[in-house]
Amino acid sequence: MLYALVHATGSRSNDRFRGVRGVFLNETIRADFLIKRLNKKIEVYCLIKTPKHDQQDDTDEEEEGGGTMPSAITWPALTWEPQTPWVHRDALASRRATRRNSGAFSSAVPASIAALNVELSPALRARLQENATAMTRFDERLHHIGGIPFSAVLLRGESASSSQIENLTVSARRLSLAVLGASGSKVGVNAELVARNVHAMRAALNTAENISVDNILAMHRELTRGLQQDSGVLRTQWVWIKGDSPVTADYVAPHHERVPAALEDLVAFMNRRDIDPLAQAAIAHAQFETIHPFTDGNGRTGRALISALLLARGVTRHVILPVSSGLLHDTDGYIQALTNYRAGDAEPIIELFIDAAQKAITNAEILAQDIETLRDEVLSIAQRKTPLLRSLTDLCCTEPAFTAHMVEEHTQGSRASVYRLLNRMVELHILREERVKIQGQKVWTVPALNRALDDFAARAGRRG
Repeated sequence: MLYALVHATGSRSNDRFRGVRGVFLNETIRADFLIKRLNKKIEVYCLIKTPKHDQQDDTDEEEEGGGTMPSAITWPALTWEPQTPWVHRDALASRRATRRNSGAFSSAVPASIAALNVELSPALRARLQENATAMTRFDERLHHIGGIPFSAVLLRGESASSSQIENLTVSARRLSLAVLGASGSKVGVNAELVARNVHAMRAALNTAENISVDNILAMHRELTRGLQQDSGVLRTQWVWIKGDSPVTADYVAPHHERVPAALEDLVAFMNRRDIDPLAQAAIAHAQFETIHPFTDGNGRTGRALISALLLARGVTRHVILPVSSGLLHDTDGYIQALTNYRAGDAEPIIELFIDAAQKAITNAEILAQDIETLRDEVLSIAQRKTPLLRSLTDLCCTEPAFTAHMVEEHTQGSRASVYRLLNRMVELHILREERVKIQGQKVWTVPALNRALDDFAARAGRRG
């Protein structure tokens, strides 16, 4: 039986080493380790034991660990580079806070991943393949619901879920009005912010066939236009996660001079076609969040890239897979998986994306059933299924709010006939005529569709 003492040093006091798996003499190993903190560094001593080779010992090993553990994906951990000591300048900070937030710090140096070999364990490959089949069937099955395009509804659900991860919550009704252009007290600040996410998601999907740095900037521009001066521009300053300064932060992103090259490297990785698409999307998303190329809006832009990449790879061709709605089931796990990725373990973020995709499919299928029920309800208001009724039904099932101009664009028939049918639908509570007007036009909302979208969001945010 072989033992080896392995020593590793972490460059930051908050580095974590746990769940270590590796390969020693081409065999799967397990490691028990002791972490000692010395001079703001971490020293890790790993006592590594090779697997036993006789039949009885193999049985014992499986009983201890519950089966053979596949090797973790070999992935480079972040390295860190020291920076010029930070002088905290905040006129409102106390002297104690100023001292605590001033001093030495290190920033991340992301590895180049454009040409890295992504080796997946057989078990993980099998899960990914099973999931890919489910995603393709989902796309084919829900492309249209009784002739109604489902993609427009899913786009709103995914945009809202992506924002909800960052605690931007809004009702579907307020969001639908904000998307049409309502603003201020009529809808609230959150609705305006989430509406921008809808526009950014559309930009992502429109550029899915050509993933480039310029198109990533375009997505960010759609998301943050009017909200920040550097909208659609790579950052030129420090950014960090949590803490009041890079000294007390949980994570300090790379120096801004490293960002352009790191983003080009990421785009090259995203344009590869030799990696499982969902694994590629998971890794690309984690790398994007690690680079943190913008001063704000990184999370929502990074999640929009997930949908763009899955469309580009042909996993879904007609509808977006609302992965963000699946990630909402475990936001703590999402943050931890990003942390693990930065520590050199890419497997948790891939596993999380597989689980998120499965939950998203289940959630979206319930939403589709709700829309089918709404479609039947609207069509049942008249014995004759006229073209006008069918076109208004389609509008009610794809647009949670619409203006008079949109009605005229989507329907055929005299103005009197259109408004007579709209008034009938208001009387039956299928539509709600809003008090707010947008650009001088009447606005109607669809209560049942907005309820379905709110239920979709509630299921997404439900743990377990």
